[in-house]
Amino acid sequence: MASLRLPTQLVTRSTLNHHTSSSSAAPSRHLSWRRSLTPENSIPNLPSSSPLNRKPSTVFPITCSAAAVNLAPGTPVRPTSILVVGATGTLGRQIVRRALDEGYDVRCLVRPRPAPADFLRDWGATVVNADLSKPETIPATLVGVHTVIDCATGRPEEPIKTVDWEGKVALIQCAKAMGIQKYVFYSIHNCDKHPEVPLMEIKYCTEKFLQESGLNHITIRLCGFMQGLIGQYAVPILEEKSVWGTDAPTRVAYMDTQDIARLTLIALRNEKVNGKLLTFAGPRAWTTQEVITLCERLAGQDANVTTVPVSVLRVTRQLTRFFQWTNDVADRLAFTEVLSSDTVFSVPMTETNSLLGVDQKDLVTLEKYLQDYFSNILKKLKDLKAQSKQSDIYF
Repeated sequence: MASLRLPTQLVTRSTLNHHTSSSSAAPSRHLSWRRSLTPENSIPNLPSSSPLNRKPSTVFPITCSAAAVNLAPGTPVRPTSILVVGATGTLGRQIVRRALDEGYDVRCLVRPRPAPADFLRDWGATVVNADLSKPETIPATLVGVHTVIDCATGRPEEPIKTVDWEGKVALIQCAKAMGIQKYVFYSIHNCDKHPEVPLMEIKYCTEKFLQESGLNHITIRLCGFMQGLIGQYAVPILEEKSVWGTDAPTRVAYMDTQDIARLTLIALRNEKVNGKLLTFAGPRAWTTQEVITLCERLAGQDANVTTVPVSVLRVTRQLTRFFQWTNDVADRLAFTEVLSSDTVFSVPMTETNSLLGVDQKDLVTLEKYLQDYFSNILKKLKDLKAQSKQSDIYF
């Protein structure tokens, strides 16, 4: 498979066994990840053969002082001290709210922005400004932190590699240097099976990099968020706008981000989970058409569905690969390869639920989630309509 290789941290097995194999031989599919996370190391670049390295990337050195590395003896860090990276995102904000409700001291790493994340402060969290694409801003945010929960991902307009690869490697290196006690990383289900998709390739290689970093960690693979279906299907149906879908047979076990947050914090307190790879999935896997049909039934109206064949998306991706300024679009369209592969993004949760002491019945189903949403929205629309009639003025 296509692989991300770190010049100082990663070497292929054929390189390690250079006494018994020729240097011109094809590299092995398996990667041996050698730990070398000293602060002076630079963030690794991808090899020229990688589909992610179509243009040179800037190498940002990690600058952690020696004093930051040698923390002992000193003031003990409270186990309830958490840094949430990507706290303003769909999942991140649910992690913050749940952690605050359970009594954790939550610090949120957010990028400097014109519209500050005041809602996080209103909830009771501490907000610190930093940017994963600028590694020199990271170390100060980790002072006094016990656990890092990494929910961050790059913005749609950014190259995937900037935050999701280079930024995450910088964050892991800093966490190691600063003595972070636990690191939680969110990945994608089946990321190891789709190296042709840049983001999934990056997620898998970050999993391996974290595993060999020496940090006490938990890796959680996710299938899909129920919250994402609201803007994609529910709102357009209510507004009688076009709903875009595909003819792909891919099935996804969507999960409520509130359930993901709850299970994550349970995992934090369970020492048996340390170092494990968990996969969180909803009770049932759904196709795009099944989700649209469910929304139509709950909304009480038909959807104006525009079906885009996967073959069209695939051709579009090939066209966007011809131009440097559309490479990032091509990377995101790479998910069409997954859509056309009849993949099921779901796993049985029996073992995970048993490990975490969770009852499957307590997990929200997609039917219940969408039913609650449409019930609340339709009730509000009815109330607004009634108020509008009451306020009519006749001459």
